Amino acid sequence: MVDLPGLFRAGNKDQSVDDATTVRQMVKGYMTRPRSIILAVVSAKSDFALQEVTELARELDPRGIRTLGLITKPDTLDAGSDSETAYIKLAQNKDVIFRLGWHVLKNRNYEMRHASSAERDENEMNFFATGIWTFIDPTCLGVKSLKHRLSNVLKNQILRQLPSLLRDVEAGILACHTRLKHLGNPRATLVDQHRYLLRPFLWERQTEEGYQRRLRAVVQNMLTDFEESMRLEGEARIVVDTPRNRGDLGPRETLRLDYVEEVKQLMRKSRGCELPGTFNPLIIGELFTEQCQPWRGHAAKAKDNILQAANSAMTAIIDHTAVDETSDGLLHIISQGMDTLRFDLNRKVAELLEPHFDVHPITFNHYLTDNVQKAQSSRRRRSFELTLKDFFGINNLEGEYQYQVRPFELLKLLDQRTEADMESYASELATDYMGAYYKVALKRISGASTSTVQSLEMTNFTTMKTEERTETETAPLQVWRNLL
Repeated sequence: MVDLPGLFRAGNKDQSVDDATTVRQMVKGYMTRPRSIILAVVSAKSDFALQEVTELARELDPRGIRTLGLITKPDTLDAGSDSETAYIKLAQNKDVIFRLGWHVLKNRNYEMRHASSAERDENEMNFFATGIWTFIDPTCLGVKSLKHRLSNVLKNQILRQLPSLLRDVEAGILACHTRLKHLGNPRATLVDQHRYLLRPFLWERQTEEGYQRRLRAVVQNMLTDFEESMRLEGEARIVVDTPRNRGDLGPRETLRLDYVEEVKQLMRKSRGCELPGTFNPLIIGELFTEQCQPWRGHAAKAKDNILQAANSAMTAIIDHTAVDETSDGLLHIISQGMDTLRFDLNRKVAELLEPHFDVHPITFNHYLTDNVQKAQSSRRRRSFELTLKDFFGINNLEGEYQYQVRPFELLKLLDQRTEADMESYASELATDYMGAYYKVALKRISGASTSTVQSLEMTNFTTMKTEERTETETAPLQVWRNLL
């Protein structure tokens, strides 16, 4: 039996409006429980329709199967009044109908405040033995009959709810055993905690879930995919001598003749004091910036994938080492470190991309000239092959042939393949340098991405000095560092 405070709305010096909300929430909390019997007490001093408890009881127990109404202060009703008639009807369960019905009590008034329990009971019995109350079932009147009535109500409620109660208790016991099993062995000491954290976590590498837990392997593979995507899809346009796909150009392919013509027009618009056959080196920067535009998207995708992998691994570690009650708090703490990692990674990616978009190209890598020479040599070789095939009227240079050849005529024919147009020559050379510089820069940024991720690992997780670690450091953070 829980004696709950009365519901009220307006506050005074003893109880505020906020207190009214608190009381209402507490009362609803008890009344909402499906196994609770509701004793809805209304005072005959005021209209029962205005008393909030009846409204609340009908809201939480709409069928009235577990509500017993109690009417108090019936002696305040004027004999023969409409109010008395209304409460008689209510007591007979003909107005607000509850399955358990209604009961009427006459408690001590102010004059009888010092009366004994026996005197109170006798006074109550005498009151209900007169007037209109004699038409009410005696089992619904007085405290003496209420005791027996409540005992029967409680007994029936127990018999009705006991099976489901037993099932709930068994389910609760099973849930406790499950939680205890999840908690594992006691780990009050530091040694016990280390032993607990050494439980198998990186097993089942054959499954996708087991693979996702191996953060280093996941990140390494992502960096490999990033390098491949940059190599295969990093160029805005692929310059080809002839179409590769049945005479049709691919979506990113551009004929070299067309591209060289574009370069020639660009060089004309930026012509300075350079000699014929040479070009302004800043042209390389403009061409390169246009060519590496897809890098931003590939870098952002790789960055997001790595952060997502780190977040998934972190969540898996917390789920493995902590119970549900603490996992959310630990995730909140560790997510702050993840925010720092995300900020550092965004800053580093921007730092790596900036020289390729906002600064003129510069490199001391000797592979630049090597790549230019290889590109020019390959193009000359293809040109010579075409000349020789035309000169000898053959389709394949691999076979063995016997011809009488005048070397001077052959040399003259090969010399005709030399580009005489200075603008075209400079455009060709600029195109070669742009392609060579792209290869050098691609290799540099791909390698820098791997070292960036590794350096951020060291900065954010593994460089904390031993003397700076305390006993209060959460165990999942230690596992995180060890995994990385």
